[in-house]
Amino acid sequence: MTGTPPQIPVCAGPDPTPRKPRFEMPPLACDCHSHVFGPQAQFPMVPDRLYTPPEASLDSYENLLKTLGFQRAVIVQPSVYGTDNRATLEAVAADPKRFRAVVVVDGSVTDEELRQMHDHGARGVRANLLFSGDKAMAEVRTIADRIAPLGWHLQVLLDISTFPDPHTYFSTLPVQTVFDHMGHFPAAKGVGNEGFQALLHLMQDGKAWSKLSGAYRITGRASPPYDDVTAIAQALIAANPDQVVYGTDWPHPHIPVAMPNDGDLLDGVAIWAPDAATRQAILTDNPARLYGF
Repeated sequence: MTGTPPQIPVCAGPDPTPRKPRFEMPPLACDCHSHVFGPQAQFPMVPDRLYTPPEASLDSYENLLKTLGFQRAVIVQPSVYGTDNRATLEAVAADPKRFRAVVVVDGSVTDEELRQMHDHGARGVRANLLFSGDKAMAEVRTIADRIAPLGWHLQVLLDISTFPDPHTYFSTLPVQTVFDHMGHFPAAKGVGNEGFQALLHLMQDGKAWSKLSGAYRITGRASPPYDDVTAIAQALIAANPDQVVYGTDWPHPHIPVAMPNDGDLLDGVAIWAPDAATRQAILTDNPARLYGF
């Protein structure tokens, strides 16, 4: 790709022919984790990014939502744009009744900027803590204090199995914490892992949420249904079925497996939650509360 910096991997695009799930989607179902990318000429990426995403337009995403049966969506600011949230907020502005945003900010953000983003559909701040140090941790706490008056949540990307004392850290924040990708730890470590147990306790205490997303990021399998993730997803649902949501993670950037079909991914929800009432909570009721639909 012309202009791509050297040694930055270029990601494949999503499956162009997603299929419908094999179960009936509830009304007003919400995809709680997706991204839009491009046009690259309009929204430049940070030079020190880990990957170069495919073009993933809002029109393509709308087609996915219609195919899968989602009527609402949450567009999450991807790391490749840093704190430039224009692409994410512009996508949300296309249909503010159906879309919400999770943005990325740093400690320099002003209260007025936060208020403006709130008015444009932002309901949370995402923090990448996979490789965090003490300074990053302190900044996250500061940001949590800043967003609490808005009723926002903190969405974190981290490996819960390596994070030091997650229960103490996150239980003392003034906001709810939403954990990306089921805690983003290798499924092979199992549900008995100490960090994962801390996440379950946070959920049981009503201090944390989990996204049933990115199963392919933690699996040891090559293709769906990623059955080694089933026990993890079911443990999260059992811990607090009212604080679990689902996300497609479309267009699936920078993943360690072959590109899956979104219908296959969504079918995982029926395996993890065979009961229709529980799926209604995960797909519709819980997102409505978390994102203020």
